[in-house]
Amino acid sequence: MPIRPSRVAAASLNVLPRKGISRVLGKVARVSAPKSLLRAAMQVYCRAYSVDLADFIVPAQGFASFDAFFTRQLRPGLRPLDADPHALLSPADGLIAELGPIDVGCTLRVKGRNYTVGELIGDERAASVYAGGNFVIVYLSPRDYHRVHAPVTGRVRSLRHVPGTLFPVNDIGLEHVPRLFARNERVVVEQESAQHGAVATVMVGAIGVGRITLSFDDDVVTNDGTEFGERVYSEHDAPVLERGAELGAFHLGSTAIVFTGPASGLSFVRHVGESVRFGEALLRQQQTRSNSEV
Repeated sequence: MPIRPSRVAAASLNVLPRKGISRVLGKVARVSAPKSLLRAAMQVYCRAYSVDLADFIVPAQGFASFDAFFTRQLRPGLRPLDADPHALLSPADGLIAELGPIDVGCTLRVKGRNYTVGELIGDERAASVYAGGNFVIVYLSPRDYHRVHAPVTGRVRSLRHVPGTLFPVNDIGLEHVPRLFARNERVVVEQESAQHGAVATVMVGAIGVGRITLSFDDDVVTNDGTEFGERVYSEHDAPVLERGAELGAFHLGSTAIVFTGPASGLSFVRHVGESVRFGEALLRQQQTRSNSEV
């Protein structure tokens, strides 16, 4: 039986210093290079990945670095939030890689492999609030907008850095790296929503990601040789994020996972393999029939 190229690529990744490579790439991406060189690199990137810059704010003097280009901001008004205030929004532009229920044992199934919510958010005890709820995984390809936003309105209950390695989160990684999402470095933001209870947004790192940064807490920077740990907020000092508010950014691509608990009363309105944009609904509350319809 011939050896598949994807398997060879995955095997090669096992012996590479993945975090070190990603850290170096991140540093290179942040270097201010000559404008002509940056412009040429960005043009090649845009052609290779079909990036349309018409949706983004482009500085008059051009982007200062490749990292600034990659974490480019959207022009105002181009991602209107779903009009239903109770809908759970997509945190990012991307592809719905997986979605489904979380069983009463806090287990979910992704691409034929079982995970527990606890291992993905880095706290088994905190995971119990998501038992019987739902999850959605949004994969951000190299062409996508790489900022991540709050799927609901609510105060931040906790912020957690889960250390790990950095495998690719594309098809090669998903197929050939066992327990991929539980092995890669992650940042977890848990919110308390008045409508939906506990909602967690997990930003999963990947090889080539120099950093994950947060917009509401400048102390959090991943893959810099340190571990942030966990911050639990009281009701008095917790940041309150409106739905659609910026959570943070990937500084060279990855994946976002959203968890909801059973109290949310939400049902999926999307399917695996669908493209989705930040601000569009992923789940909505079930509509109950009125007495006149019974």
